[in-house]
Amino acid sequence: MKKIFIFFITLQLVGHFAHAQQDAQFSQYMFNGIYINPAYAGYKEQLNAQAFYRNQWTGIVGAPKTMSLAIDAIANDGNVGLAFQVSDDELGAQRNLAAYANYAYRLRFNEDGTSRLALGLGVGVVQLGLDGSKLNPNDPEPDQPVGMQTNTVPDARVGIYFANDRYYAGISADNLVSQYSYRSRYEFIPQPKVHYYLTAGMLVPLSEDILLKPSFLLKDDHAGPTSLDINAFIIMGERLWLGGSYRTTVKLYNKAYLQNDLQSPSAAVLAVQVLATSNFRIGYAYDIALGPLNGYGGGTHEISIGYSFPRKNQRMYTPRYF
Repeated sequence: MKKIFIFFITLQLVGHFAHAQQDAQFSQYMFNGIYINPAYAGYKEQLNAQAFYRNQWTGIVGAPKTMSLAIDAIANDGNVGLAFQVSDDELGAQRNLAAYANYAYRLRFNEDGTSRLALGLGVGVVQLGLDGSKLNPNDPEPDQPVGMQTNTVPDARVGIYFANDRYYAGISADNLVSQYSYRSRYEFIPQPKVHYYLTAGMLVPLSEDILLKPSFLLKDDHAGPTSLDINAFIIMGERLWLGGSYRTTVKLYNKAYLQNDLQSPSAAVLAVQVLATSNFRIGYAYDIALGPLNGYGGGTHEISIGYSFPRKNQRMYTPRYF
């Protein structure tokens, strides 16, 4: 218990001195890319609602908990995608609320619109919060908050996304304008850092009813180690997805400000998605820490649900849409 307490006090101190925070993490981001790329808006070409809940490192007091809801649709005969998303992210004494409206202009690359390049923009607000009552340092610093302290800032995100029936790829950046000038009453609230995402994947037919879908996600924020997710799913009968991910850190460029002797964090993810109907899906992921947190807590649980509202004269979708 003492190590766990020290671990979370350390998280708070790192957030204070680095003045930066990491974006919330989802293991099932591949089921709805709007969480990492605004250009994904309208990708499923119908009104689509998604919800995620993630409980990380269960059993550890103050461990991250994240909830998010997104809804997206198309307009202008599918040439425009629109999306709205909200999220609530808690980590120890931190709590951040965010809401974004997203717009994507979707360029057709073929006659039936199955191949498109989308250019996306998202604008919104982020409320950054720190509850000083949850901090219990031995030597409190001057002006340390004793209750809930919040700062609301505007934000923007951009992205590009290409997809056809076999391949997809996207690049995006968020937290573009949520940085703010520090004043004494806000100095304990970790400031958002610009995050960059690069993702790509493909469908590989193994038989008439079985497909393989490998993909990857690269995430970087300049402040911490670069994160890499390598994913693979087997899709059976277009109804059942079974697979997982391996998450680790990679060194893409020199970050001399990082401590060299830190153990590289990594995790394995087991995931399943079931399409109960052609329009309703439910997914579950279980993360197993392989790094310094291995043996602490009860692992990480994440559940997601989604519903796509059918529309008239919609074309048949391939498994890339789920």
